[in-house]
Amino acid sequence: MSKIYALANQKGGVGKTTTSVNLGAYLAQAGRRVLIVDADPQANATSSLGLDKYELELTIYDALVRETPIKRVILRSPELEIFLAPSSPALAGAEVELVGMLAREYRLKQALEAVSAAYDYVLIDCPPSLGLLTVNALTAASGGVIIPVQCEYLALEGLTQLHQTIELVRSRLNPSLKVRGMLMTMFDGRTNLAQQVVDEVRRHFGERVFDAVIPRSVRLGEAPSYGQPVSTYAPRSAGAVAYAALSKELLTGDAD
Repeated sequence: MSKIYALANQKGGVGKTTTSVNLGAYLAQAGRRVLIVDADPQANATSSLGLDKYELELTIYDALVRETPIKRVILRSPELEIFLAPSSPALAGAEVELVGMLAREYRLKQALEAVSAAYDYVLIDCPPSLGLLTVNALTAASGGVIIPVQCEYLALEGLTQLHQTIELVRSRLNPSLKVRGMLMTMFDGRTNLAQQVVDEVRRHFGERVFDAVIPRSVRLGEAPSYGQPVSTYAPRSAGAVAYAALSKELLTGDAD
Protein backbone atom coordinates (compact mmCIF):
# COMPACT_ATOMS: atom_id res chain seq x y z
CA MET A 1 0.00 0.00 0.00
CA SER A 2 1.30 3.42 -0.95
CA LYS A 3 2.54 5.74 1.80
CA ILE A 4 1.63 9.36 1.12
CA TYR A 5 3.54 11.91 3.19
CA ALA A 6 3.16 15.67 3.25
CA LEU A 7 6.34 17.58 4.10
CA ALA A 8 4.98 20.66 5.81
CA ASN A 9 6.03 23.64 7.89
CA GLN A 10 4.70 27.14 7.33
CA LYS A 11 8.16 28.56 8.03
CA GLY A 12 10.20 28.93 4.87
CA GLY A 13 13.78 27.79 4.48
CA VAL A 14 13.58 24.85 6.87
CA GLY A 15 14.42 22.11 4.37
CA LYS A 16 11.07 20.87 3.05
CA THR A 17 12.19 20.74 -0.57
CA THR A 18 15.69 19.49 0.25
CA THR A 19 14.12 16.68 2.25
CA SER A 20 11.49 15.84 -0.37
CA VAL A 21 14.09 15.51 -3.13
CA ASN A 22 16.84 13.77 -1.18
CA LEU A 23 14.64 11.45 0.86
CA GLY A 24 12.86 10.55 -2.38
CA ALA A 25 16.19 9.83 -4.09
CA TYR A 26 17.34 7.48 -1.34
CA LEU A 27 14.00 5.69 -1.18
CA ALA A 28 14.25 5.15 -4.94
CA GLN A 29 17.83 3.95 -4.51
CA ALA A 30 16.46 1.40 -2.04
CA GLY A 31 14.23 0.01 -4.77
CA ARG A 32 11.01 1.83 -3.93
CA ARG A 33 8.85 3.50 -6.55
CA VAL A 34 8.72 7.15 -5.55
CA LEU A 35 6.54 10.03 -6.71
CA ILE A 36 7.40 13.56 -5.61
CA VAL A 37 4.52 16.03 -5.86
CA ASP A 38 5.72 19.62 -6.05
CA ALA A 39 2.82 21.52 -4.45
CA ASP A 40 4.81 24.74 -3.99
CA PRO A 41 4.37 27.59 -6.53
CA GLN A 42 8.09 28.34 -6.13
CA ALA A 43 8.64 24.99 -7.89
CA ASN A 44 11.97 24.39 -6.15
CA ALA A 45 11.60 20.60 -6.15
CA THR A 46 10.96 20.77 -9.89
CA SER A 47 14.10 22.87 -10.44
CA SER A 48 16.12 20.67 -8.08
CA LEU A 49 15.46 17.71 -10.37
CA GLY A 50 16.74 19.58 -13.41
CA LEU A 51 13.50 20.82 -14.98
CA ASP A 52 12.77 24.34 -16.19
CA LYS A 53 9.55 25.37 -14.43
CA TYR A 54 8.77 27.89 -17.19
CA GLU A 55 8.85 25.36 -20.04
CA LEU A 56 6.56 22.63 -18.72
CA GLU A 57 3.47 21.80 -20.76
CA LEU A 58 1.51 20.40 -17.83
CA THR A 59 1.99 20.77 -14.07
CA ILE A 60 0.20 19.97 -10.82
CA TYR A 61 -1.77 23.18 -11.38
CA ASP A 62 -3.53 21.49 -14.31
CA ALA A 63 -4.42 18.48 -12.17
CA LEU A 64 -5.80 20.60 -9.31
CA VAL A 65 -7.61 23.36 -11.18
CA ARG A 66 -8.32 22.02 -14.67
CA GLU A 67 -8.86 18.40 -13.59
CA THR A 68 -6.27 17.12 -16.03
CA PRO A 69 -5.57 13.47 -15.13
CA ILE A 70 -2.45 13.55 -12.98
CA LYS A 71 -1.01 10.65 -14.95
CA ARG A 72 -0.52 13.11 -17.84
CA VAL A 73 1.30 15.53 -15.54
CA ILE A 74 3.81 13.08 -14.04
CA LEU A 75 7.34 12.98 -15.48
CA ARG A 76 10.01 10.34 -14.92
CA SER A 77 13.71 10.77 -14.27
CA PRO A 78 15.31 7.67 -15.81
CA GLU A 79 18.67 8.39 -14.17
CA LEU A 80 17.22 8.59 -10.66
CA GLU A 81 14.16 6.37 -11.08
CA ILE A 82 12.08 9.13 -9.48
CA PHE A 83 8.69 10.27 -10.74
CA LEU A 84 7.69 13.92 -10.39
CA ALA A 85 4.45 15.85 -10.60
CA PRO A 86 6.07 19.22 -11.35
CA SER A 87 5.01 22.70 -10.35
CA SER A 88 5.21 26.15 -11.90
CA PRO A 89 4.52 29.73 -10.78
CA ALA A 90 0.98 29.36 -12.15
CA LEU A 91 0.19 27.32 -9.06
CA ALA A 92 0.18 30.54 -7.03
CA GLY A 93 -3.20 31.32 -8.57
CA ALA A 94 -4.64 28.02 -7.44
CA GLU A 95 -5.08 29.29 -3.87
CA VAL A 96 -7.64 31.80 -5.20
CA GLU A 97 -9.14 29.62 -7.93
CA LEU A 98 -9.78 26.68 -5.61
CA VAL A 99 -11.83 28.75 -3.17
CA GLY A 100 -15.03 28.53 -5.20
CA MET A 101 -14.62 24.92 -6.26
CA LEU A 102 -16.59 21.96 -4.97
CA ALA A 103 -14.65 19.78 -2.49
CA ARG A 104 -11.75 22.18 -2.77
CA GLU A 105 -9.76 20.54 0.05
CA TYR A 106 -9.92 17.13 -1.63
CA ARG A 107 -8.63 18.05 -5.09
CA LEU A 108 -5.14 16.64 -4.60
CA LYS A 109 -6.38 13.53 -2.81
CA GLN A 110 -8.81 12.81 -5.65
CA ALA A 111 -6.10 13.38 -8.26
CA LEU A 112 -3.68 11.01 -6.50
CA GLU A 113 -6.26 8.25 -6.04
CA ALA A 114 -5.92 7.43 -9.73
CA VAL A 115 -2.16 6.76 -9.53
CA SER A 116 -1.04 6.25 -5.92
CA ALA A 117 -1.24 2.46 -6.10
CA ALA A 118 1.60 2.53 -8.66
CA TYR A 119 4.00 3.99 -6.07
CA ASP A 120 5.42 2.84 -2.77
CA TYR A 121 5.95 6.43 -1.60
CA VAL A 122 4.37 9.74 -2.53
CA LEU A 123 6.13 12.78 -1.03
CA ILE A 124 4.25 16.08 -1.24
CA ASP A 125 6.46 19.17 -0.99
CA CYS A 126 4.24 21.85 0.58
CA PRO A 127 4.54 25.63 0.26
CA PRO A 128 5.62 27.70 3.30
CA SER A 129 2.07 28.55 4.33
CA LEU A 130 -1.03 26.95 5.80
CA GLY A 131 -3.27 27.83 2.85
CA LEU A 132 -5.40 25.64 0.60
CA LEU A 133 -2.45 23.96 -1.11
CA THR A 134 -1.07 22.75 2.22
CA VAL A 135 -4.54 21.74 3.40
CA ASN A 136 -4.93 19.72 0.19
CA ALA A 137 -1.62 18.00 0.92
CA LEU A 138 -2.60 17.21 4.52
CA THR A 139 -5.95 15.85 3.37
CA ALA A 140 -4.19 13.55 0.89
CA ALA A 141 -1.47 12.45 3.33
CA SER A 142 -2.58 8.95 4.27
CA GLY A 143 0.84 8.20 5.77
CA GLY A 144 1.09 11.39 7.79
CA VAL A 145 3.13 14.56 8.00
CA ILE A 146 6.90 14.91 8.07
CA ILE A 147 7.84 18.24 9.65
CA PRO A 148 11.34 19.60 8.97
CA VAL A 149 12.46 21.80 11.88
CA GLN A 150 15.47 24.09 11.57
CA CYS A 151 18.02 23.86 14.39
CA GLU A 152 17.74 27.53 15.32
CA TYR A 153 16.42 29.60 18.20
CA LEU A 154 12.96 30.19 16.73
CA ALA A 155 12.51 26.56 15.69
CA LEU A 156 9.45 25.98 17.85
CA GLU A 157 7.80 29.22 16.74
CA GLY A 158 4.87 28.37 14.53
CA LEU A 159 4.81 24.66 15.37
CA THR A 160 1.80 25.21 17.62
CA GLN A 161 -0.10 26.77 14.71
CA LEU A 162 0.95 23.91 12.41
CA HIS A 163 -0.24 21.33 14.93
CA GLN A 164 -3.56 23.19 15.26
CA THR A 165 -3.97 23.01 11.48
CA ILE A 166 -3.14 19.29 11.53
CA GLU A 167 -5.75 18.75 14.26
CA LEU A 168 -8.32 20.73 12.27
CA VAL A 169 -7.66 18.69 9.12
CA ARG A 170 -7.81 15.48 11.14
CA SER A 171 -11.17 16.36 12.68
CA ARG A 172 -12.82 17.54 9.47
CA LEU A 173 -11.05 16.15 6.40
CA ASN A 174 -8.60 13.31 7.12
CA PRO A 175 -9.31 11.32 10.31
CA SER A 176 -6.18 9.18 9.88
CA LEU A 177 -3.80 12.17 9.69
CA LYS A 178 -0.86 12.01 12.10
CA VAL A 179 2.63 13.39 12.52
CA ARG A 180 4.91 10.71 11.08
CA GLY A 181 7.99 12.46 12.40
CA MET A 182 9.81 15.71 12.99
CA LEU A 183 13.16 16.09 11.27
CA MET A 184 15.87 18.34 12.66
CA THR A 185 17.60 20.14 9.79
CA MET A 186 20.51 22.56 9.28
CA PHE A 187 22.31 21.29 12.37
CA ASP A 188 25.60 23.07 13.06
CA GLY A 189 27.65 20.94 15.43
CA ARG A 190 29.99 23.85 16.14
CA THR A 191 27.33 25.68 18.18
CA ASN A 192 25.84 24.80 21.55
CA LEU A 193 22.57 26.38 20.43
CA ALA A 194 21.93 23.78 17.73
CA GLN A 195 22.22 20.92 20.22
CA GLN A 196 20.04 22.80 22.70
CA VAL A 197 17.32 23.16 20.05
CA VAL A 198 17.50 19.45 19.22
CA ASP A 199 17.27 18.57 22.93
CA GLU A 200 14.32 20.92 23.41
CA VAL A 201 12.38 19.48 20.45
CA ARG A 202 13.09 15.93 21.62
CA ARG A 203 11.93 16.89 25.13
CA HIS A 204 8.67 18.28 23.74
CA PHE A 205 7.92 15.63 21.13
CA GLY A 206 9.82 12.52 22.23
CA GLU A 207 9.65 9.57 19.85
CA ARG A 208 7.97 11.67 17.15
CA VAL A 209 11.40 13.14 16.35
CA PHE A 210 13.52 11.20 13.84
CA ASP A 211 16.90 9.97 15.09
CA ALA A 212 18.52 11.21 11.86
CA VAL A 213 19.67 14.83 12.01
CA ILE A 214 20.44 16.75 8.81
CA PRO A 215 23.58 18.92 9.05
CA ARG A 216 24.30 22.24 7.44
CA SER A 217 26.09 21.21 4.28
CA VAL A 218 27.59 23.09 1.35
CA ARG A 219 26.99 20.06 -0.87
CA LEU A 220 23.28 19.96 -0.01
CA GLY A 221 23.06 23.60 -1.05
CA GLU A 222 24.97 23.08 -4.28
CA ALA A 223 23.20 19.95 -5.55
CA PRO A 224 19.97 21.67 -6.76
CA SER A 225 21.93 24.02 -9.01
CA TYR A 226 23.13 20.91 -10.86
CA GLY A 227 19.63 19.45 -11.03
CA GLN A 228 20.64 16.51 -8.85
CA PRO A 229 19.91 15.13 -5.39
CA VAL A 230 22.90 14.86 -3.07
CA SER A 231 22.91 11.07 -3.53
CA THR A 232 24.37 11.52 -7.00
CA TYR A 233 26.03 14.93 -6.65
CA ALA A 234 28.06 14.23 -3.50
CA PRO A 235 27.23 10.74 -2.20
CA ARG A 236 29.97 10.76 0.46
CA SER A 237 29.12 14.15 1.94
CA ALA A 238 27.71 14.57 5.44
CA GLY A 239 24.33 15.60 4.04
CA ALA A 240 24.18 12.50 1.86
CA VAL A 241 25.00 10.24 4.80
CA ALA A 242 22.27 11.90 6.89
CA TYR A 243 19.56 11.52 4.24
CA ALA A 244 20.58 7.91 3.64
CA ALA A 245 20.12 7.33 7.37
CA LEU A 246 16.72 9.05 7.31
CA SER A 247 15.52 6.86 4.45
CA LYS A 248 16.56 3.71 6.32
CA GLU A 249 14.84 4.94 9.48
CA LEU A 250 11.64 5.66 7.56
CA LEU A 251 11.69 2.31 5.79
CA THR A 252 12.33 0.45 9.05
CA GLY A 253 9.52 2.28 10.82
CA ASP A 254 7.08 1.73 7.98
CA ALA A 255 7.87 -1.98 7.95
CA ASP A 256 6.89 -2.39 11.60
